[in-house]
Amino acid sequence: MKQTLSLITLVVDDYDKAIAHYTSDLGFALLEDTDQGGGKRWVRVAPRGSQETCLLLAQASSDAQRARIGDQTGGRVGFFLQTDDFWRDYHAMVARGVTFLEVPREESYATVVVFRDLYGNRWDLLQPTS
Repeated sequence: MKQTLSLITLVVDDYDKAIAHYTSDLGFALLEDTDQGGGKRWVRVAPRGSQETCLLLAQASSDAQRARIGDQTGGRVGFFLQTDDFWRDYHAMVARGVTFLEVPREESYATVVVFRDLYGNRWDLLQPTS
């Protein structure tokens, strides 16, 4: 039996603002934006070339959900964007204004750098060591 992690929900404050950030700043593809009625939408984005796992952008609909925006992992790196060309993607993201929290570093497992998305969520951009 094969199982796949297909969606990870990311709570955001506004669908259109989130779509613009993930597609323009991070270079993700918008895979789906379906109106669900009542102000809800089913919005899926993913890194270009990704085959299985997508982010589901979910607009907060309560105070409790709004309180989680940008801190869904308690300040830890919670998302890992793996690339086949670290320096290409790093320089492209710098040019698009993505906020990096450190300088890139070479670790035994990867070339890696931590960046913050529009909401403050921490991500690793990494290219594994071959």
